[in-house]
Amino acid sequence: MTKLKLSIIVLISVLLVGGTIISLGFLTSQEYIDVPEISNQYEKLEIYKNELEKINQLNQQMLEDLEMQISNSDEVNLDQIYEEIKIVKQVIEENKTELEQVIIKLSELESDP
Repeated sequence: MTKLKLSIIVLISVLLVGGTIISLGFLTSQEYIDVPEISNQYEKLEIYKNELEKINQLNQQMLEDLEMQISNSDEVNLDQIYEEIKIVKQVIEENKTELEQVIIKLSELESDP
């Protein structure tokens, strides 16, 4: 069971770091855009949105796996699993917020010719 806990912690860490890197990369690369670059920005946002959706799906799966561990666990160490679930839920919410912002930006770009 300790290998499973370690792998869950590693997965959570990778998702947090990956999400942070993607977010920072996106936010720090914003510049004033010339009109011909708008479609390129739209494509980049579309790709970014797809990546956020993939991360969200992975986080949802990880959450389901943790909840399954709780239902199948007879250990006393449920507090650690609950804490991991809390972290995954927080990451999911942050990703949803970021995804909503990207979708809004895509809508704005789509409506502005």
